[in-house]
Amino acid sequence: MKDNENHTLSFDEFDEMVNPRPEECDFDRIVESALSRRGFLGGVMAFGSFAALGGSLTSAEAASGRFAFDQIGTSTADDVIVPSGYKVDVMMRWGDPMWSDGAEFDEATRGTAASQERSFGDNTDGMDVFPHDGKLLLVVNNEYTNRSIISAKAEDGRLVGEDEIAKGMMAHGVSVVEIAFVDGKWQMVKDSPYNRRITPKTEMDLTGPAAGHDLLKTDADPTGTKTLGTWNNCGNGTTPWGTYLACEENFNGYFSSSEDVKDDNPKSITPAMKRYGVNTEDWGYSWAEIDERFDVAKHPNEPNRAGYVVEIDPTDPNSTPKKRTALGRFKHENAATVVNNDGRVVVYMGDDERGEFVYRYVSNGVYAPGAPTDDLLSDGVLYVAKFSDNGTGAWVALTPETTGMDHAEIHIHTRQAASAVGATTMDRPEWVAANPKAPEVYCCLTNNKNRGVKPNAGGDDTAVNGPNPREKNNYGQIVRWRPDSGDHTAPGFTWDLYVLAGNPTVHSDAYAGSSNVNADNMFNSPDGLAFDSNGLVWIQTDGSYKNEGDFAGQGNNQMLAGDPVTGEIRRFMVGPNECEITGLTWSPDRRTMFVGIQHPGERGNSHWPGGGDSVPRSAIIAVTREDGGLVG
Repeated sequence: MKDNENHTLSFDEFDEMVNPRPEECDFDRIVESALSRRGFLGGVMAFGSFAALGGSLTSAEAASGRFAFDQIGTSTADDVIVPSGYKVDVMMRWGDPMWSDGAEFDEATRGTAASQERSFGDNTDGMDVFPHDGKLLLVVNNEYTNRSIISAKAEDGRLVGEDEIAKGMMAHGVSVVEIAFVDGKWQMVKDSPYNRRITPKTEMDLTGPAAGHDLLKTDADPTGTKTLGTWNNCGNGTTPWGTYLACEENFNGYFSSSEDVKDDNPKSITPAMKRYGVNTEDWGYSWAEIDERFDVAKHPNEPNRAGYVVEIDPTDPNSTPKKRTALGRFKHENAATVVNNDGRVVVYMGDDERGEFVYRYVSNGVYAPGAPTDDLLSDGVLYVAKFSDNGTGAWVALTPETTGMDHAEIHIHTRQAASAVGATTMDRPEWVAANPKAPEVYCCLTNNKNRGVKPNAGGDDTAVNGPNPREKNNYGQIVRWRPDSGDHTAPGFTWDLYVLAGNPTVHSDAYAGSSNVNADNMFNSPDGLAFDSNGLVWIQTDGSYKNEGDFAGQGNNQMLAGDPVTGEIRRFMVGPNECEITGLTWSPDRRTMFVGIQHPGERGNSHWPGGGDSVPRSAIIAVTREDGGLVG
């Protein structure tokens, strides 16, 4: 496929193009498995089962209704739509300078590498706010760039020229920005001493069980303990001690090989690289042309130094970010952190690729305010989930005894370790969120067109199973589990499905969705997920906006709110054309909701937020109530 066709593909689609999975042929087994579960599906859709799982809200509270807004309809407008009584302000956009010496955004050139390094990054994703010394700091992932948007000189979907390539590189990473409420609106505080761009060139420490291993050593870093940069950070997490967790996801799309490829098995691409989607072609960013560490023929260990959770202290702009290898290496979506009743820190994580796994990390030490915290994300045990069709599950520890791999390699080749213990393949496990009102955890399983069709990148079985009950699943679902006895470190859990997304106007079978999906609130591809302080779960989508065929009537990507007690789901927001809604946090007083609008116009059909003929720009919006009340 030509490069000018490649640039409109998703990362998963690109991975499959360069690393095709073998076709699954055992259709009789798949169909038999699906049929045997027809009765079971009725059981896992018991949405009133929250009380049986130990929910802390009473039926009277649920009956009173906890939504402070009227549901809105779908939209195909090139704008952000919210309910009556709410308003939207654009707070900051890709290319807005963070310091006074930075250049204002240039519509014609879209800036330079130098201007981008001093400006807010592109394609916002996970984010959170941190109150500090009377100020409010917003930390935002800048996941990736759309080459045809960031560069007016892109050719066939590739960045061309050293400065354009460097500009694209500098648009990645993390932005730390002080924000303030001034003249009735939230805005960036230029020149704040806390403002910081963390980019693919920022020095970082490698910590934990993989640090210093031979697989992490390079010519530039013979110790295997230092690395440069972070990129393609998707979701996020926060720690109880006030640090930010950026999660490296599709890191593979930036590596390429200068090897003269003459056959289908290039020597520079190892089976371990293939499992993570590293191949001879990059995604069109051309980084190896300006930085040879992205050339795997010359530096084969460099990909092993990406794919981690990165801990950042937003209050210290001089601090060195730490890549936490103890949390495993895979395509991290986000990191949901819980302090267990015994003080141990638990981190739930999903690996966002079709047929990959859900993980849990449990610290060996305990968290105590004011006590040292550095070991809490460096010394612990990594687990992977096995879901049984009867609504139970177990966490399997990834150890040398269970995997046959040494301790460090488990945290470098985590996917292989999970495959070795027979973990349950999932439909793209994305954001994970823990309910603050009950001991339960939710995970978005965004979609999986390969379910029941072909195995994952490691050759693992992807036949339909309990939490992933539909073949060729283009709609997605949200699975929730409750740890045994409310203990997040327990070896077992029970699970059900909070929602099966679908389209009841097109289908009358399982693809119509679960009973809490109807023609008025339907959606596809749940992705972002967050709980507010009242225990409502907010669902953000990153799916098809075709608004036709299987997706007829679903409009642009959207954000909905769900009640875990009743199962009710209402649509709160719809984004502009061709965007993803992703990233969500609140001001400390909960009177403002900050939301990310990513890649508007990714296929050329948006001019949001500027309108007219302006360049579409990812942005952070502030949503408030017109009466000044709490948002949600």
